[in-house]
Formats: sequence, C-alpha cells, structure tokens
Amino acid sequence: MKTGSRHVFIAACLLLAAGPMAVGTHGAERPNIVIILCDDQGWGDLECYGHPAIKTPHLNRMAAEGIRFTRFYSASPVCSPSRAGLLTGRTPNRAGIYDWIPPRNLNPPGYYQRSVTELRATEITFPRLLKQAGYATCMSGKWHCNSAFNSPTQAQPDDHGFDHWFATQNNAAPSHENPVNFVRNGRPAGPLEGFSCQIVAGEAIQWLRRQQAANPQQPFLIHIAFHEPHEPVASPPGLVRRYEDSNAARNHDEAQYFANVENVDLAVGQFLDALKELELAKNTLVIFTSDNGPETLKRYPRGTRSYGRPGPSRGMKLHTHEGGYRVAGIMRWPQRITPGQVSQEPVCSLDFLPTFAALAKTPLPQDLLLDGTSFLPALEGRPIRRELPLFWFYYNALNEAKVALIDDGWKILAQLGDPQQPGRRLPNLEHVNTANADRARGASLMHFELYDLRHDIAERRNRADEAPERLAAMREKLENRYRDVLRTQHIWPVLPSPTNAE
Repeated sequence: MKTGSRHVFIAACLLLAAGPMAVGTHGAERPNIVIILCDDQGWGDLECYGHPAIKTPHLNRMAAEGIRFTRFYSASPVCSPSRAGLLTGRTPNRAGIYDWIPPRNLNPPGYYQRSVTELRATEITFPRLLKQAGYATCMSGKWHCNSAFNSPTQAQPDDHGFDHWFATQNNAAPSHENPVNFVRNGRPAGPLEGFSCQIVAGEAIQWLRRQQAANPQQPFLIHIAFHEPHEPVASPPGLVRRYEDSNAARNHDEAQYFANVENVDLAVGQFLDALKELELAKNTLVIFTSDNGPETLKRYPRGTRSYGRPGPSRGMKLHTHEGGYRVAGIMRWPQRITPGQVSQEPVCSLDFLPTFAALAKTPLPQDLLLDGTSFLPALEGRPIRRELPLFWFYYNALNEAKVALIDDGWKILAQLGDPQQPGRRLPNLEHVNTANADRARGASLMHFELYDLRHDIAERRNRADEAPERLAAMREKLENRYRDVLRTQHIWPVLPSPTNAE
C-alpha cells in the first residue's frame, strides 16, 4: 500500500542520523527480545502479584525463572500514549500522542480533530533501530498508534520497523472472540476463529517458525500486544464456568474477567513453550507487562466486565496516581537473569528503547532526546542511575493532578492552572493543536501533592505541608521536567471542517 521510495527515504534519514549500525554482529552475541503487552490489566490481576482467585501458572513460572518487579511503570495511564512511549523511549506528549486515538471513521464532535493523530514516521522507534541493526522484527496484536489504520496517509507498523505485522487499530471486534478486523501486512485477514490472545500468540509463533527455518542465526524482535483484558471482554466458556462453579467470582461478569486474564496466561504459556521447543529460550529476553492500570467498572455502558485490580495502589486507568500506570513487570532471560528475583527498583517502559539498543549493540542518534534509560543494572540487583526522574503528563486525567514525578522514593503531583482564568484549573484536554496550544503552554503548576512511596505506596498521606524542604526540591525537579516537555511536545494543525469540534 505504500511506495518503496517512502521507506527508503525514512531509512536513509535515520541511518545518517544514527551513524554506523552493527548489522554484521552475529546473532548469538545478542539476545532475542520479546515484549508481551496486555491491555488494561491491573497490577493485582496476576496470581504472582497476589490475586486471590485468578490462576496464572505460566506467568508464575516465568516470574520464578526470572525477575518480578513490584514497581514497574507504563509510560502513560492510557493506551495510545503508553504504546507511543514504549516504542520511542520518550514521554508521549513529545510525539503529540495525548490520549487514546479514535479511528478516523469515528468522527462525532470532539473526535474529528484527533483524527490527525499518529505516531509519525519521523519518530525513532526501537523496532526500526533493531531492524537496521540486523534483527528480524514482528508485531502481532493491538497497534493503536494512529487514526488512519492501514492507510498510506499515516505511518503504519511497517513504517516503524516491523517486517511482519498482524494488527488491529484498537480493540478486537466485535470482541475477543472470533474477531473480524485484523490486518496482516496491509491486507485484511477476514473473519478469524478463536480468542484474540491465542490468535495473536499463534501468529507470532508461526512467524517465528518461518523465520527460524529461513535464517536461524538472525536475532529477532517480537512485540505481542494482547487486546485482553480490555472491554468488550469475552472468554472461553469452560474457564468462565470454573470461576462461577467455584464461587471465586461474585457474578458472571466477574467470572468472564477472571477467565480473560487466565486465557492470556494460557497464550503466554503457548508462546514460551514454542521458544523452548525451538531451543531459543536461553538467549531470549521475554518481558511481560501492561499498557496501563485496570479499567474502572461501568465507567461507560459497555464496561460491565472490568474487574481489574490495581493492588495496593490508589487510582486506576486514566489516573496520575500509582494505579494508573503501576503495572505488572516480569522478565525472563535464562542466559543472564538469576531466577527467583523480586525487585523494588523502579523500571518503566520508557526504558525499553535505550536498553534494547544497548543489547543490540547499535548506537543511538546523537540528537535523540530520551526520557528513559537502560534497565540492565536492575537485572543484577543494582540501582538504575537516571539522568531524568520518571515523569508523567496527562492532560485528560480523571483525578485533578495532571503531572507527576518520582525521584528517590518520593512522588510529587500537581494540577495545571488555566492561564485564561487565573486560580482555576485548566480544563481537561484530549488533544493539543494550534487552536489551544497557547493555553496549554501557558498552564502553570499548582496545588501540589507529595508522597513518600517508600512507606506509602497507596498515596494516602499528603506530605506537602509536613516536608517543606523535600517539597521545594521536588517542585523544582517537576517544574524543570514539565517545562522541558512543554517546549518539545508536538502541536497538531487544526483540521478544516464544518464541525471543527475541539
């Protein structure tokens, strides 16, 4: 669907920016990399994170054979920005991904202006860097990084470095069962039988088998992006009945959710078994995590099966408190990770790009502004030395604070003051374009919250009045990060339209 010249131009520009790549490095010297991403799964939804009912034996085994992080963070408390941050290593506002991206054909008032949103081809992503470094690359599952999905008018997964892609724009439709909206390398895949997570894992396994048959020495990158347990939830009847019959679930909808998470675990086990069968497990780094915290039950009419749990954290999806982006994080890499570790070191999906580039032995473009850093020290029980504190910036948060920063065990949050109405909060923004950019840029930080996460992971006690020196130091760091992102965040043009809704 695209011209070859466009791909050649993009690749040439990035190669010039990045310098010489390690294309000739032998695959055995570099690990294979697999990222398994869930959609709306809560920190507390897995058995190994303390869920009292849901059975996740394959993820339990993965944690036992690797490392389980108790403070693992997504790049955003909502899907599209989180995925953009994961792929780029940059706070998603820098790419102009401010909120979830509606499909272009969904244009009622309030959505039309957002249809311009995409992860632009000029953004540098880790699949593109690894492909240029000699990796074979595959993406299977939920994309959700553009509005015009499978259209030459916007960048698609292959523009961002995936040799093979099998994806949907957003959710599997009409539900997780028997989806009809997958696209494989630009061609609609048609109606499919089965449940989305098994279909997605199966596609990745089939690609891997072909890849190994064709070039077993070539290292690979696979991004498996499950749709589960995002609504509309649909799960295998046998799993649902087991949670109902055992009274582990309070009702049918909760049993559907529990079964949905277990079905993901089964799909993970299916993929891990394939790695073992192909004798690839030893030198493959597998990461399991989620794009954000759990959905709130019945927040919208179709959300009747959202029974996810944030664990001990405050807030859920769309919140800037911990529950919005503190998620499960499990890594297994037998060749390097000592089994059975539990780590409290803060790690974020923003750290993926610099880490993977280091593992692939490929240099980064000299002018690339990153917000993440390598998480490799944490795999050996050492602290991560961050030049930039972890930072979140979400204009459309459900709670009042829109920005947050974590540093040295402390967390600060702040509301945004409206420059047009001094003393009042800035209205929530789903999109920033030339029509509202000055208002967004002029917003000031106010009404601070301060928490000691070392002793208060639930963010119950606001220490802003009790620790003035700590508050002042954290305010300065937050202000610096906030102003830096404001200066660099992408501003979209206003689309001409009779509705012109914003």
